[in-house]
Amino acid sequence: MKFLDANVFIYAYYKPKKQLTEKEKQMKEQAKKIITDISQGKEQAITTVVHLSEMVNILKHGMPLEKLTEVIRGLLMMGNIKVQGVSKEAYFAANELGDDIKLEANDALAIDVMKSNNVTEIFTFDKDFDSVEGITRIPKLKFSK
Repeated sequence: MKFLDANVFIYAYYKPKKQLTEKEKQMKEQAKKIITDISQGKEQAITTVVHLSEMVNILKHGMPLEKLTEVIRGLLMMGNIKVQGVSKEAYFAANELGDDIKLEANDALAIDVMKSNNVTEIFTFDKDFDSVEGITRIPKLKFSK
């Protein structure tokens, strides 16, 4: 099982208004592959309602409401994705952890959920996770400049 960060959805689904760089194109393709693999049951993932909300807040500006609703509904119905609720106390603890390890609260929440579920890999393009001991960020992309 791997943690699924919001930015994977954003890269997979967001329709950019500008020309993408080569790096962004590679990230978009990798994000689509991750989502496809999860959709086909090739990967098991965990995320939180906070990360889904983060995704919705960005994608609502770039995709029709009907499509966004369909994506969320599909995710919530998949048997290979665990969506974990977050209590006030858990979010407070994540905020404190973030302060300790110099990550924003949602990233720290991902770390906290990963540790409590014995998950060591995260689908994300956020390089901040590279500095967290015991966590492996995937995919690792190689970009031509």
